[in-house]
Amino acid sequence: MVARQSKNVEKTGEASQNSRGKAGKLIEPCLLLLLHEKPSHGYDLIDKLVEFGFEEDAPDPGTVYRNLRRMEEEGLVKSTWITEGPGPAKRLYEVTPKATELLGTWVKEVEKSIERLENFLVRLKEFAKV
Repeated sequence: MVARQSKNVEKTGEASQNSRGKAGKLIEPCLLLLLHEKPSHGYDLIDKLVEFGFEEDAPDPGTVYRNLRRMEEEGLVKSTWITEGPGPAKRLYEVTPKATELLGTWVKEVEKSIERLENFLVRLKEFAKV
């Protein structure tokens, strides 16, 4: 199961990088982690992405909403319309058990990436004599 999910992470990352640039690989796991912490509306999520360092490379609202729709189609999130209160109806997004499981596999993927980057940095510093 983990191997299959890791492939999903890689596929998602490849597609994300092609369509969203440098920050693309991190949008999906960041959105899922935020939703795991607290079900939220799309614009709340956009504001909270700053917590992950998206200040300068912030995804536009369309990118966030496309990701939310895609993740809903894949069964990672579900949404309900909230019609109470002032203003127009809003969708409230929350993660599914499938997303919670996927977040667990990302821990391993991120740890591997950190190790690769640390190894690269050591060699780069040797080259640059820093």
